[in-house]
Amino acid sequence: MSGVASTLAKKRALAAGFGTNANAVKYLNQDFESLRSQCLSRGQLFCDTTFPAAPEVLGFNELGPRSSKTRGVQWKRPGELTSNPEFIVGGATRTDICQGALGDCWLLAAIASLTLNQDVLARVVPSDQGFGDDYAGIFHFQFWQFGEWVDVVIDDRLPSRDGELLFVHSANGSEFWSALLEKAYAKVNGCYEALSGGSTTEGFEDFTGGIAEQYELRTAPSNLFQIIRKALDSGALLGCSIDITSASDSEAVTYQKLVKGHAYSLTGAVEVGYRGRRQRLVRVRNPWGTVEWTGAWSDSSSEWSHVDDSERESVKADDGEFWMAYSDFMKHYSRLEICTLTPDTLTSDDLKHWSVCKFDGNWRKGSTAGGCRNNPYTFWMNPQFKITLNEEDDDPGDDEVGCSIVVGLIQKNRRKLRKVGEDMHTIGYAIYEVPSQFHGQTEVHLDKNFFLSHAQTARSETFVNLREVSTRFKLPPGEYLIVPSTFEAHQNGDFCVRVFSEKQSEMQPCDDPVDAELDYDIVSEDEVDAGFRGLFAKLSGDDGEISATELKTIFNKIVAKRTDIKTDGFSLDTCRTMVNLMDDSGNGKLGIGEFATLWKKVQNYLTIYKKNDLDGSGCMSTPEMRMALKEAGFTLNNCIHQILAARYGESDMTIDFDNFVSCVMRLEMMFKAFKKIDTEESGSIELDFFQWMSFAMV
Repeated sequence: MSGVASTLAKKRALAAGFGTNANAVKYLNQDFESLRSQCLSRGQLFCDTTFPAAPEVLGFNELGPRSSKTRGVQWKRPGELTSNPEFIVGGATRTDICQGALGDCWLLAAIASLTLNQDVLARVVPSDQGFGDDYAGIFHFQFWQFGEWVDVVIDDRLPSRDGELLFVHSANGSEFWSALLEKAYAKVNGCYEALSGGSTTEGFEDFTGGIAEQYELRTAPSNLFQIIRKALDSGALLGCSIDITSASDSEAVTYQKLVKGHAYSLTGAVEVGYRGRRQRLVRVRNPWGTVEWTGAWSDSSSEWSHVDDSERESVKADDGEFWMAYSDFMKHYSRLEICTLTPDTLTSDDLKHWSVCKFDGNWRKGSTAGGCRNNPYTFWMNPQFKITLNEEDDDPGDDEVGCSIVVGLIQKNRRKLRKVGEDMHTIGYAIYEVPSQFHGQTEVHLDKNFFLSHAQTARSETFVNLREVSTRFKLPPGEYLIVPSTFEAHQNGDFCVRVFSEKQSEMQPCDDPVDAELDYDIVSEDEVDAGFRGLFAKLSGDDGEISATELKTIFNKIVAKRTDIKTDGFSLDTCRTMVNLMDDSGNGKLGIGEFATLWKKVQNYLTIYKKNDLDGSGCMSTPEMRMALKEAGFTLNNCIHQILAARYGESDMTIDFDNFVSCVMRLEMMFKAFKKIDTEESGSIELDFFQWMSFAMV
C-alpha cells in the first residue's frame, strides 16, 4: 500500500511543477541551503550519512572492500590535499577533467563537452558554492533523471591515495568541481564502480534532458560534417569512439596515439584554407588530458604551417585536445553520438524547437512485462502509448514526405542494481498503425488478437542492453501505437518513453478504463429449494447462520475432494472477505439467502477459472488471470493488474483457485462499496479520515 501511496504522491508533485530545473526535486530529501546553514551555525563541516566516506560507496567488485585497487584509500577534503583549493578557476574548462582509476571515460567525455556550453553547465553546476566564506564542506549538483531534475547534495570528502585523488581530477590539482561532480553522479547511481563502462549519450542526457542519437560512421549520411557543425553551433554535446575487436583491444593505443574502446568528446568543426582549398577539420578531446593523435593536423604537424596565422589562432587546442582531418576522423573512428534539446537542428537549416512528449511506465513480471514480439501470447500485455501526428515536415526539397520523430526508450535506475548482480535489460520497441475504429480513443488496451493479426509499421533499430534505445523515423500523418518492451518476457523494470517531433504532436498512454459489470442476481430466501435448505441447516448449526470460520471449514472440505483444481485451502481472511461482501445485515454472518447467493458466485468463478486454465494444470498463470478477470466482468488498467499479480500470484506466476476467488471477491467488494458511496455516479468520492479508516479496514 505504501508503494501505491508513494507513486500517487510523486505524480501530484510533478503536476505541481516539482522536477523542473528551476524547481528540482531534492534527492533523498536533502536541502542544500538548510544543511549548509546548519553546518555554518555549528562551525562544523558537513558529513553526508546517505553517501558516507566508506568502502561501500567505492564499489562492489573491482572496487570492492577486498580489492587491491582500494587498499590504502583515504577520504580527504580538498583543503587536506592542497593549501589553496578552488571550486572553479577562470571558468570550467576541458582541462579540468583528467581521468583517474575509474573506467568512466564515457562520463568524463560528456562533462568535457558540457564545458563548451556555459548555459547548460550552469544548470548542472550551480554557482552558489565554493571554498570561500560560506564553505561548509557541502556541495550540490543537478542532474536530469528520467524526466525530472534532481538536486544532489554531497560532502567534499574525496577518495585519495598517497595525497592524490583516486578518480577524476584537474590538470593543475587545485580545481575540484569535476571531482565533486563525479561524486554526486556516483551517489545518484549507487557507488563509484556503478559508473564503470557506459555510453557518452547517457551523460549527455543527464546533463541536458535532451535526446541522443548515434551515427555509425561507416554508414553515415553524406552531410554529416554539416550536421556536426550545426549541432555544435546549437550547443549540442558530441562524443565519439573507436570500436574494439577483442577484449585485449580495450584502451589499446594505436601507433598514431588513438585509444580504442575509449570515449572522446568532439568539441569543434571548422574549415580552414590549406594550399588553395578548404580543408575540413574536427577537434577531439581525450578525457585523460594526455595521449593525442599524432597524424596529420596534430598539434605539431607540418600542415599548420600552410594555414594563415589568423585561422591558426582561432583553432587552438588545449592539452588532451587535438585536431584531425575530417576524412581521417571518418576513417579511424567508428561512432558519433550527438545529444541536443533541439534535434531539428541536425537535419534542417532553420532552427525550430521540436515538440516533446514523455510518459513513464513499468514492466512487472506476470502482468505488464510481455517481452518482445517473439512472445506472441504475452506481448500484448506490455504498456501501450498512442502518438498522433497531424502535420508533415516543412521539407520542400525532401523527396520523402512525412512526419519526423525521434522515439527514445530509457530504462531507469539499472546502474544502481549492479550492486545486487543485475544490469541493463535488453530493450526496444515496436510501432503500429492504429486501426481506424480506434482513432481518437485512449481508453483501450489492444489485445492479443490485434498483435497476432497486424504487422508492425516501424521498430527500434535493434534490442540493446543500453540505458536507452532511440531511433529517428519519418511516418505518414496518422495515429500510431508505441509498445516498449524488454526482449525477454517477465522482467521487472521501470522506463520512460519520449517522442521528439518536428511538428506539434499528442501522446497518451493507452489503457483500459477501470470498471465492472457485476452480476447482482441475489438469491432470495424463498428461491432456495428444499435440498439446499436442508444442507444449509446442517452446516449452519444452532444459530441458523454461517460465520467466516464455518465458511472456511465448508469450502475446504469441498475443494479437498477435487482433483481438477489446485488450492492450498481457503484462508480465514478470504472467507471474511466473502462474508463482508454478502453480509447485508452487518452481523458478520450469512443467512440462507446470502449463502445461496455466495454459492452461486463461487460456482460461476469456478467455471471461469477452469475455462482459462488453458493447459489444464489445475491453476492459472497470471496472464491467464488477466483474461479471467475480464470474463468475470472487470476491466482494469495496467496499474491494478500489476498490484493483483503481485498480491495474489505465486513466485512462479501461478494463481490457485482460492487466491483467484479471494481476488475476485475483494474486487467486487471494492466496486460495490465505492458505487454505494458514489450516489451521484460522479466517479469520485470524498471521505474524512474516520470514513477512510472504516472503508480501508473492511
